[in-house]
Amino acid sequence: MCANSAFVTDRLPIHEVLPDLLAALRSNSGAVLVAPPGAGKTTAVAPALIDEDWCTGTVILTSPRRVAARAAAERMAQMLGEKPGETIGYITRLDSKRSAKTRVLVVTEAIFVNTILDDPELPGVSAVLLDEAHERHLDTDLGLALSLETQGVLREDLRVLVMSATIDGARFAALMGESTPVIESEGRAYPLDIRWLGSSPQERIEDAMASAIATAWKEQEGDILAFLPGVGEIERTRERLEARLSGALVLPLHGQVQPAEQRAAIRRDPEGRRRIVLATAIAETSLTLDGVSVVVDAGLSRRAEFDRAAGTTHLVTHRASQAAAAQRAGRAARQGPGVAYRLWEEGGHAGRARFDPPEIETADLAPLVLDLAKWGTGDPASLQWLDSPPEASVMAARTTLSGLGALDAEGWITDLGKRLASLPLDPSSAATVLFGAEHGDADTAARLALLLQERGLGGRGEDLEARLSRWNADRGSRAEASRKLAGRWAKQARSLVTDSGKDGVPPAILLAAGRPEFIARRRDPSGENWIAAGGRGFMLDPASPLARAQFLVIGDAQGQAKGARITSAIALEEADLLHWLGDRIEKRSVARWKDGRVEARLERRLGAITLSSGPDPDPDPELLVGILVDKALENLGKLVPAELQARAAYIGLEALAEEQLAESADLWLAPLLEGKRNLELGKGKLVDALLGLLDWNDRQRLDSEAPREFTSPAGTTHRIDYTGDDAPSVEVRVQALFGLERHPMIGNTPLLLKLTSPAGRPIQSTRDLPGFWRGSWADVRKDMKGRYPKHRWPEEPWAEKPSLKTKNAFSKGEG
Repeated sequence: MCANSAFVTDRLPIHEVLPDLLAALRSNSGAVLVAPPGAGKTTAVAPALIDEDWCTGTVILTSPRRVAARAAAERMAQMLGEKPGETIGYITRLDSKRSAKTRVLVVTEAIFVNTILDDPELPGVSAVLLDEAHERHLDTDLGLALSLETQGVLREDLRVLVMSATIDGARFAALMGESTPVIESEGRAYPLDIRWLGSSPQERIEDAMASAIATAWKEQEGDILAFLPGVGEIERTRERLEARLSGALVLPLHGQVQPAEQRAAIRRDPEGRRRIVLATAIAETSLTLDGVSVVVDAGLSRRAEFDRAAGTTHLVTHRASQAAAAQRAGRAARQGPGVAYRLWEEGGHAGRARFDPPEIETADLAPLVLDLAKWGTGDPASLQWLDSPPEASVMAARTTLSGLGALDAEGWITDLGKRLASLPLDPSSAATVLFGAEHGDADTAARLALLLQERGLGGRGEDLEARLSRWNADRGSRAEASRKLAGRWAKQARSLVTDSGKDGVPPAILLAAGRPEFIARRRDPSGENWIAAGGRGFMLDPASPLARAQFLVIGDAQGQAKGARITSAIALEEADLLHWLGDRIEKRSVARWKDGRVEARLERRLGAITLSSGPDPDPDPELLVGILVDKALENLGKLVPAELQARAAYIGLEALAEEQLAESADLWLAPLLEGKRNLELGKGKLVDALLGLLDWNDRQRLDSEAPREFTSPAGTTHRIDYTGDDAPSVEVRVQALFGLERHPMIGNTPLLLKLTSPAGRPIQSTRDLPGFWRGSWADVRKDMKGRYPKHRWPEEPWAEKPSLKTKNAFSKGEG
């Protein structure tokens, strides 16, 4: 099976299925291996492949984390009796060991993605093993999608093996091809005792964990592995434990711990002391911690989530999923019987999510979209995914990349985008470093980019420039290793630049080159509220030294879109902004509705930031008219004469309906508003404009079927009301209708006559004037005759001459 017999020093569960796996890979281009924690898949499979006839090149084994990648390589090398860098090598961001002899190369997922993007053929690589695929990191899914594309188009001989402990093997197999075999290993089944300690909302997590760990220390034997959500909680718990358990060896394990200290946390203490390892989720999978038989789990996990509204990625603490809790508890029973203490109630366990969401659903997809553009596809859907990238996140990523100049208007990668994609950085950081290289300061730019990614470098605090200064002065091993990494980035960036000057670029400008949307201006005297060029609002602790600055370039912020808190930034001088970013400053005329009129101002803006503003002496007339039209359309009913609309509606004339008028506003309304700043329009001009929308036939219909006025027998004219529920109606003095035998009509509808007294007070309404004359008129006559004795109140009004004159005046006129 394997010529490297020295490797098999301990029979692991994975060895029971290794023959089946090797046979599957001889006859298939891919396979899925499902093996529980402790089965040995991470360290046993890759070395077993290198003696296969088809395996003439390197086996790449990906790992989700630097700590796990290095530990796996060191463990495999130890089992071969070698040092890392010989048969077994590794590459992580801050460390690498490889040589011409290396056949198995352990790399982080991000490094593998960069490798396959740089050369899709993967020359010299015989197999790609994607370990811990169940964690569903963004680079895991991308690495698998690219590997399958390479396999299908360029390298039929390339083997792709997906390995994990808890994945749905059938789902991965279906993605890789219906004939893809799924190999399952049983793993070791050591007894595991779960103890539920419950939780108290009032108790701080570090206090609860310190108490639980102290209890486990007294009740159990063996080393303890405790899971906490983040570095801050680890350090505070460590302080409490060192005070309570003075004899315990308390060791942190997270990404910021230096390699030597990480090794101490992973291995048994050489002096035989019991260890308490305080770890983040970094220890959930891949790593085996020798001697650990007790797990204490806070039940929390912290993961990065991209807030599309804020444009920032922030850390969010969640309840650990059931799958994560199972992985953590399983650490206690890897080498023998174990005990797991959980700081939550058993009854609430079923209410936790079964799995953590795949990172592709929650992450910033700008790096992925740029990688795919470099790969040659602008459409992520063209690749094979377990879960397709959300369209909204893809659109947000394209907006960011277009702002950096990495994508053109059609979404294809530009020359600048190709250079950005060739750097092992996210697009924003790559833009910062490349800008630095173009202006002779690549090293400072690279260090700033690294500061945003490596927490703790240069200490803490919001001021990135102060952290940079402290890091530059730090002579510790982590600081030195980090500077070497930044130096490699800077060197790579310089190789992409044909001509670089020595311009003395301020650090804030270097940062702004990659984060133009995060240039921010102070909004209040305290420095608490800020507005960014991208239009988002941010908050800053008023006690921060940065609060006194007028402008900032924000490096990072935590919290939701509304009120995201600035956690790192650099102060930006306005003179530097104007000098270096002058090409981004836009001078434009801005018009807005204010106090019943349009106000035009001339502004200089950097995105959403107004740098200066003053009256515009020569505003764009079309802009003013456009605003007035929009404002008029907000309440068109108040502008258009209700009488005219009602007449048109009465006969079903749709051209003057409000919806139609809104659609044709550019034809009839805009010309009326030219040269104006308000909506004060003469009624005559407005009516003429509206009537101008009607053709000759419709005008004739309107006048004949919905006349504007009623002329009484006495010769008086009265406006006909078409707006009320009783329309059409008209108000008229009853004397004006004397002599009228037939009821007046509007088309086929009787006109409602609202009869009034000589004083204009209502008498009665009727749609049957002849019936009124011969009916209730007698009662009306008696009442009115007493009230208005000077006026005529005849018994037979239909036989009288109409007139509004008094009796005496009428008699004289008749005489």
